[in-house]
Amino acid sequence: MAEPESIMVVTPHPDDSESAAGGTIAKWCAEGKKVTLVVCTNGDKGTSDRSINPVDLAKTREKETLEAARVYGLAGVEFLRFPDQALDDTTEFRERLVWAIRKHKPDLFMCIDPGRPYIRHRDHYYSGRVALDAVFPYSRDHLAFPEHLDAGLEPHKIEEIWLFRPQEPDTYVDVTDHFETRQNALHSHVSQVGLRDPERDERSRKRLAETGKTAGMELAESFKKIEMFR
Repeated sequence: MAEPESIMVVTPHPDDSESAAGGTIAKWCAEGKKVTLVVCTNGDKGTSDRSINPVDLAKTREKETLEAARVYGLAGVEFLRFPDQALDDTTEFRERLVWAIRKHKPDLFMCIDPGRPYIRHRDHYYSGRVALDAVFPYSRDHLAFPEHLDAGLEPHKIEEIWLFRPQEPDTYVDVTDHFETRQNALHSHVSQVGLRDPERDERSRKRLAETGKTAGMELAESFKKIEMFR
């Protein structure tokens, strides 16, 4: 496909895309791409601290996401605000994702790989599975959620999908020059990963370096690419 100008990233929880694709998102933003983030759940169960109220946690995580968006320079963030650990394959969820796709009209679409075979978070599975369904056939077909037409939203065909945390990666992105931005965005989610420090940076660098070895890059992130509508 031609170089994408508009990209949509769908993440199950507020920090998942940072940990899996943060360097790539930083690279796209640095190149002037229009990158929109869609956050499926509010993350209101993401803590082991019993003193934290889930409502307050959800508000905190939304603020953290907006700070990460500022660090990247994202074009926008859509919060779907489904409860944590409650995503399912529902008409409402599909419709919300199709609405976002038709609104922002991305050339390239990124979501989590739903194919992990054994232990997996249900929100990860359903965000990936329903996101792929939203891309095809729902966002393409005018009779899927025809009420969108009344709101001025036309069907949209996405040219390419990238899956993050893939079972079988085939695409690698050199994120060496974007490590600092990646780490700053990731550690915007203080409630989940804590403040940035040298030891955490070193662990992240080692993981990215291991991925980079496969593709002859210093630091890299990996994806599974799916080309659509050829």
